Amino acid sequence: MTPAARERLQIRAPMLFISAVAWILLVIEPSGTALSALCSAAMPGTAPSSREMLLALNAPYSLALGWALMLAAMMVPLLIAPVRHVRDRSFARRRARAVMLFVTAYFVVWMAAGVVLLALAFVVRLFVPGSSMPLAMVTAVALVWQFSPLKQRCLNRCHVQAELAAFGLAADLDALRFGLTHGVWCVGSCWALMLLPFVFSRGNVAAMAAVAVLLFAERLNRPTPPSWRWRGMSKVARIVVAQTRMRLKRS
Repeated sequence: MTPAARERLQIRAPMLFISAVAWILLVIEPSGTALSALCSAAMPGTAPSSREMLLALNAPYSLALGWALMLAAMMVPLLIAPVRHVRDRSFARRRARAVMLFVTAYFVVWMAAGVVLLALAFVVRLFVPGSSMPLAMVTAVALVWQFSPLKQRCLNRCHVQAELAAFGLAADLDALRFGLTHGVWCVGSCWALMLLPFVFSRGNVAAMAAVAVLLFAERLNRPTPPSWRWRGMSKVARIVVAQTRMRLKRS
């Protein structure tokens, strides 16, 4: 293994481990997540008194904890490249601090976005009681956003690697600023897809996994001029085809 590959592994391995642990917790105990709470609270035919009881049992801190677990599972793999950038641009004695500041700022943005997204998901499921209507509505919004030029603008900004100061307070502020701005553009890119798992009556974790794969795959694509087009698995498909051809030639 080359030194560069070893450096990359030092970042990739722990972040994928964190994501894997979060996924395991979601699979083992899905009832403890914000996603499960919202879906059960607004199931079609649920009586108003039952909804109030479910809301009382699912305290804000419980919803916040469930949302944070979902973010750890779905978003941590997307941070491998920016965390590597922060680490590479920091002196050895400041690396852990810079990475922590960046990650903290990033997740603060997503936690704030979660307040809006969870409320929106709850309102949709509560006031549109049909079993298929919430899914149809959110899927339509997600598809329009997935095709839109604004989505591409946000994706392009997610690839920007900010200039980071090397010393003192300026370095700390730059790491925080990078985490905040990266989080804002990441929310802008992902918000519609992140709503989808909340409108499935069953298979919520499977829906989360599908969304996570799509989010990871679209980040592999290079920045392109904004336009109306589909964004998703194109580069992953090319990688799979190329790897398959290489293996067939070797055999």
